[in-house]
Amino acid sequence: MSEHSKSKTVYEGRYLSMVQRGSWEFASRNTQWPVVGIVAITDEQKVVLVEQFRPPVGDAVVELPAGLVGDVAGAENESLLEAAKRELLEETGYSAKLWSELGSGLSSPGLTDESIVLYLARGLEKTGPGGGDESEEITIHEVDVSGVADWLIANNRAADLKLLAGLYLAERSVG
Repeated sequence: MSEHSKSKTVYEGRYLSMVQRGSWEFASRNTQWPVVGIVAITDEQKVVLVEQFRPPVGDAVVELPAGLVGDVAGAENESLLEAAKRELLEETGYSAKLWSELGSGLSSPGLTDESIVLYLARGLEKTGPGGGDESEEITIHEVDVSGVADWLIANNRAADLKLLAGLYLAERSVG
């Protein structure tokens, strides 16, 4: 077995484990599923974003609606698309009529083995309050699709860069 394939778990928590592979240490999701992220665009060409406090950076971060797959009791075997629909409604209060997969990738391959699948949601309808579950305090923003970067800068907001990747993929898929 090569040095690149030997792994040792050095810590295991509820959602993450710390793994050592050779001399490299990284975080690993305690699930076989990727994370889902949603680029939700209204008929008025606004992207629906969420903002929430993230303890690792000690600040609020603007992100795409996103979440874990299979982390709800009774829905451990939900599909990626079902998880995306659930997360969009839970975090933003929106349901979508049209869904398409935009692509997938690695969130931060020097730090974690986490992967993410991005979806485009169109035909949005407000059907719930949003704001997240009982463990989350989410602020919802609707920003013109063409002005997200300017909005982030003008409002001095920290952003998850997957937001910009998702917007790029969405623009390529529809335009």
